[in-house]
Amino acid sequence: MKYTSNTPANLIDARVKLTDYTNRVLGVIKAKYNLVDKSDALNKFVEIYGVSEVEPEIDSKYLERLNKLESEHLKKYGLKKMSKQELDKLFKK
Repeated sequence: MKYTSNTPANLIDARVKLTDYTNRVLGVIKAKYNLVDKSDALNKFVEIYGVSEVEPEIDSKYLERLNKLESEHLKKYGLKKMSKQELDKLFKK
């Protein structure tokens, strides 16, 4: 995920109550990444640590590329299965 500047189309206004510690953390993030305000700092924090809680959306171009690669592979190799001996040879057992 890439951090993008705020655009009016994707902003949600929210009034939040912060603990003193949270306020200090946001202040550090704001300074560390040279951000304009604590709203940007909160967005940056979520960008960095949010993936551990919520999976990011998959880009449709990535899915199209993945499908194309799969189709090319199937055209080239089909649904060929390997024998145990072929697998052992492949992994030099």
